[in-house]
Amino acid sequence: MRVGCPKEIKNNEYRVGLTPGAVREYAAHGHEVLVETGLGTGIGADDNAYHAAGARIAKTAEEVFAKSDMIVKVKEPQPGEWTQLREGQILYTYLHLAPDPEQTKGLLESGVTAVAYETVTDDRGGLPLLAPMSEVAGRLSIQAGATALQKANGGRGILLGGVPGVLPGKVLVIGGGVVGLHAARMAVGLGADVSIVDRSIPRLRQLDDLFGGRVHTRYSTVEALEEECFSADLVIGAVLIPGAAAPKLVTREMLSGMKKGSVLVDVAIDQGGCFETSHATTHADPTYVIDGVIHYCVANMPGAVPITSAHALNNATLHYGLQLADKGLTAIMDDPHLRNGLNVHRGRITNRAVAESLGYDLAEPQAALAAA
Repeated sequence: MRVGCPKEIKNNEYRVGLTPGAVREYAAHGHEVLVETGLGTGIGADDNAYHAAGARIAKTAEEVFAKSDMIVKVKEPQPGEWTQLREGQILYTYLHLAPDPEQTKGLLESGVTAVAYETVTDDRGGLPLLAPMSEVAGRLSIQAGATALQKANGGRGILLGGVPGVLPGKVLVIGGGVVGLHAARMAVGLGADVSIVDRSIPRLRQLDDLFGGRVHTRYSTVEALEEECFSADLVIGAVLIPGAAAPKLVTREMLSGMKKGSVLVDVAIDQGGCFETSHATTHADPTYVIDGVIHYCVANMPGAVPITSAHALNNATLHYGLQLADKGLTAIMDDPHLRNGLNVHRGRITNRAVAESLGYDLAEPQAALAAA
């Protein structure tokens, strides 16, 4: 199979779908790899590194899309990209379709078979291709929030760790999954006063044991969210419903009770955000203010640290990517975890959460693949 990897064109996105190391693995499996020139600039890998790994260098993204049987990316295709996709081609990348009807329509019209990193599962019910970027985003959320809290950046002027004789800043983490865990670890490491709210009592027990009492755990109710938000200096939105749009847990009304100059970091923004007042921002212009509360809603947070995140992502995606390249659609038929990753196939929505979020009829993956 010919596997193609174009450069990412989203604002300040420096990650790559294929590192030189990943290219070597595809080549070792007998596949031809075509990458756009300059693909690895953001991770310090030039065209020579890719050529040495076995890739052929294309002059344009258009050549990559036109000549490849499978496209491997990082972020969801942009309008100028989804129009280059075609029936019979496999797209393997993050999609986050539930809050994005325009992209969904574009993929349906293209006829492409689209496998979304964020809905591929594993034997433990986890999301192995989402996990590494959730780890990065969770840790980055505290760095971003701490920076936004500085007075020169419009924040309250709080040092999260405090100093002897001065109380530390208060951090609220909404959601105790992978993002929430890593955000809490970073915040605790800085010496902040950290609370985590979640709706799973077993998960709260795990977190309490893990942190040994260094974080406060609280069951998520409207009252608990209000009380915690009103006292927090930094709120991290770390809620995920796989494939579906994120629930709006912090309302516009709640902002009026929050401290002026406090910060909201919405890590769920790829799925529409979990704050009612969230809208996607970029690394070039990451924050905005509503009712005196700073919002940080960058939709590709891990793109800020592309060397770390690109290698972490490729470590996770390589196994399934090789299956797709080796066996094509048969890989999706044979592997239930890859079938969970199938979101679009030849003009049909094949993921239940996406279909329900956007009002499409669901085509069961096995039936859709068999019909084709």
